[in-house]
Amino acid sequence: MAGGLEPHLEALRRELRGPAVLSVLVALIAVVITFLIWRFLQGRKSSRKAVLLLGLCDAGKTLLFARLLSGRYRDTQTSITDSSAVYRVSQDKSTNVTLIDLPGHESLRLQFLERFKAAARAIVFVVDSVAFQREVKDVAEFLYQVLVDSTVLRNAPALLIACNKQDVTMAKSAKLIQQQLEKELNTLRVTRSAAPTSLDGSATGGPAQLGKKGKDFEFSQLPMKVEFVECSARGCKGEEGEADLEALEKWLVKVA
Repeated sequence: MAGGLEPHLEALRRELRGPAVLSVLVALIAVVITFLIWRFLQGRKSSRKAVLLLGLCDAGKTLLFARLLSGRYRDTQTSITDSSAVYRVSQDKSTNVTLIDLPGHESLRLQFLERFKAAARAIVFVVDSVAFQREVKDVAEFLYQVLVDSTVLRNAPALLIACNKQDVTMAKSAKLIQQQLEKELNTLRVTRSAAPTSLDGSATGGPAQLGKKGKDFEFSQLPMKVEFVECSARGCKGEEGEADLEALEKWLVKVA
């Protein structure tokens, strides 16, 4: 009986040493490695719980911050430091993020971005929709600095452009703001790529590559998902009315 099974056992041994089995083992190892990398990246993302509020001075970040947390209007002034608080994104209070309002003053904003960027799960870039036409170059310059930051590019946090102050008649639409920002960011990219080089051959203008080379810049070319919403932290009835932040609140639920 044993002698009759021996040829079959030997054939099975040869089969297990064959190229087909080796291919299966290689594929299995690749799947395991991919899964471990995915778990590592997910772990890193889950450890990032901050939602940064960025933007120029007077864009309405601090009032928006207060409205999200309390729903109430309050008088604000230009921030010179950060403010942070836990924001519950669901009724059962099981999901939350840390909202961090960063100063928008030119001398402070990059300093505070440097401090908190590694913890960013998402970024809300607040734009003054009323003053946008005259501030577009400054808005684009700050946004460019955010988008080419190596940590931001690596972590690719979700990005929302919150077009604030939509309660004002002269406010620009989110669509127009998107078009103008893409145009200005494309111009900045061209300007930075043409920056003179230093003696060691490095570009003095810093990182210049944004979007796809050879194509006009669009937000869809970025590694992170970018969305635009219209909102009003003040509300159409001013201090007595409710803020119009529904689109922003829905986005926070998605990214939490």
